[in-house]
Amino acid sequence: MKRRNFTKFATGLGLAASLMGSAAFAQDDTVRIALVVKALGIGFFEAAAEGAQEAAAELGNVEIIYTGPTDTTAEGQIEVINSLIAQRVDAIAVSANDTDALVPALRRAMDRGITVISWDSGVAPEGRQLHLNPSSNPLIGNMIIKLAADQLPDGGQVALLSATTTSTNQNIWIEEMMKVMDQYPDIEVVSTVYGDDLADKSYREATGLMQTYPDLSAIIAPTSVGIVAAARAVEDAGKVGQVNVTGLGLPSEMAGAIESGASQSFAIWNPIDLGYSAAYLSYMLATDQAEAGPGAEIPMGRMGTLTLDDNSEGAMADPFVYDASNIEEFKDIF
Repeated sequence: MKRRNFTKFATGLGLAASLMGSAAFAQDDTVRIALVVKALGIGFFEAAAEGAQEAAAELGNVEIIYTGPTDTTAEGQIEVINSLIAQRVDAIAVSANDTDALVPALRRAMDRGITVISWDSGVAPEGRQLHLNPSSNPLIGNMIIKLAADQLPDGGQVALLSATTTSTNQNIWIEEMMKVMDQYPDIEVVSTVYGDDLADKSYREATGLMQTYPDLSAIIAPTSVGIVAAARAVEDAGKVGQVNVTGLGLPSEMAGAIESGASQSFAIWNPIDLGYSAAYLSYMLATDQAEAGPGAEIPMGRMGTLTLDDNSEGAMADPFVYDASNIEEFKDIF
């Protein structure tokens, strides 16, 4: 993949490492950061590893150890973590296969002075120093309506195609979207339907929306199954250019919809940014240039600053937008 040019983080690295509680890192000391993923061989995590390597190159004295089990089990990750403890790495940044099962192993790591953070998929608070969420519920809710509104300068009718009536995350994202609808007075949300995260039902629901609302301008699907099904329904109905499908999806699954014009843009987290941020945060904690805790603000290089809440969790950024300008770059990754 082509390396993109980003503004490098230019402040904070001149801070002296704290001598309290651990030996300070000299400038030529190598900081070994283990990026532990759910399983090896997954494009999303390989892209995250590329981001971690970018952070390492920027920081200058970092070695990234990219590792994980061969399958998505807690037992496999525990084995990997125990090996990293034996290697005396400086930091472990893990995307967890189980919120609670990893805690004893990660506590052993912290007891031995190893920095531990979770990212992407979290660990219970007692098993890490901070958790890096890819985004936040308000940011996601704001993004999914913004993606639709950006293509509707004169307003129009939009409908929501969600997963199930009980899907906690989708329901929260829709609630957050509704909170900002006063910013879009010319846009009318005409209906919310549910495809149960089944491709065939989602297709039928999207088709029904277009039949019920002939002036419909956009379908917003905050689910990777629904967004693909809705795009196919728009193509089959001959409504490309009339109904825009957007929401949350995967580049590998949505590339065809971008090419056909059924979707102008959609969003999801950028794994490169996520791996970069995880490595950068690990470095800042491991070298005592920052301390995790409620209210802490920790630099993340080109990604800005992570602000931690009362659970020592923080959101990285807005969901990353994919469109015709970058879909080729990401469609083979995840």
